[in-house]
Amino acid sequence: MRLWSTLRSSFVAGVALVAPLAVTLFALQLLVGWVTSAINPLVQGTRLAQYTANYEVVAQLLAIVLIAIAVALLGYFAQRSSGERLFALLDRGIGVVPLVRVIYSSVRQVSTALLEQSDRFESVVLVEYPRDGVYALGFITGDSPEPVGDITGEQTYNVYMPNSPNPTGGRLIMVPESRVHDVDISVRRGVRLIVTTGIEERQEEIATLAAESETSAA
Repeated sequence: MRLWSTLRSSFVAGVALVAPLAVTLFALQLLVGWVTSAINPLVQGTRLAQYTANYEVVAQLLAIVLIAIAVALLGYFAQRSSGERLFALLDRGIGVVPLVRVIYSSVRQVSTALLEQSDRFESVVLVEYPRDGVYALGFITGDSPEPVGDITGEQTYNVYMPNSPNPTGGRLIMVPESRVHDVDISVRRGVRLIVTTGIEERQEEIATLAAESETSAA
């Protein structure tokens, strides 16, 4: 019986060790295959291989570098006033195409939310939500409209309650100041907590304990 228990626990431990590695390798294989299939037409169309002594892999890497440079230049241009006007016209143009505008606007909203998540929030707070005695992490996005404060009888804040692990989904609640609890956590750290479902805190704690152990040993 003890032998069977040892074998079973060892197998479970082995699966826990191997499974993440296997999934990671599988995901990387899919990613490399997708990137290769997307880049090969560009390599063949531009005949980049003739500039890399017909080494296909080097030509693919060169294509990736050129694409990265092009995207960076495009982003730099988009941050300028002329670029903003041009892309605003592009958005409006795409917005008149019935099927394309649905896909484009959805992807654009998600990407913008991910890139600007921290900038849109003022601070991290705790709110008793969805019921009293249970606290949830929220982000203050601004003051509530004045009529809301007239109803609550005090200063009221707009608090965004994100879903975990996808903070781009959530809901807006309006909370009186007396029910908002400030937390000494940066917005960036708060977003990390939501995205990692709290795992990030455990890793930080382990790192802190390891650092303290090294300091005490020294």
